Amino acid sequence: MVLHAGDWADVTLLDAVRARARQLVGVYVNNDGPDLRARLPEVAWVDLDGLRVAVVHETGPRTGRERRCVAAYGDSDLLVFGHSHIPWDTVAPGGLRLLNPGSPTDRRRQPHATCLTARVAAGRLGEVELHRLPPR
Repeated sequence: MVLHAGDWADVTLLDAVRARARQLVGVYVNNDGPDLRARLPEVAWVDLDGLRVAVVHETGPRTGRERRCVAAYGDSDLLVFGHSHIPWDTVAPGGLRLLNPGSPTDRRRQPHATCLTARVAAGRLGEVELHRLPPR
């Protein structure tokens, strides 16, 4: 399964990822046009073997992020988000896990392009690994 927290840039990328993934859960973002917005939600919710997951692009500034995310997505176990292109892995008070995979294509101010892999079994999030990708 692929969880994609946005920055599609083009509907052809959405189609390419959907063709390769067994299942895709993705969201549209602030810069996406009507063609992507027609095919994707702003917030996606999925149950992964009992793990309640939300996917969203924007969570606001770093300061106060956990508090805001608990208020908005506190009924989830895991929130996957994007926008900043900066890897993030924290647990908010109450147990909500927040993950940002960074970006595999636009590393911005980061030293490496990145993505995350995670294992889910029996409703629990297991190993989460940040991968540094080779330069393009």
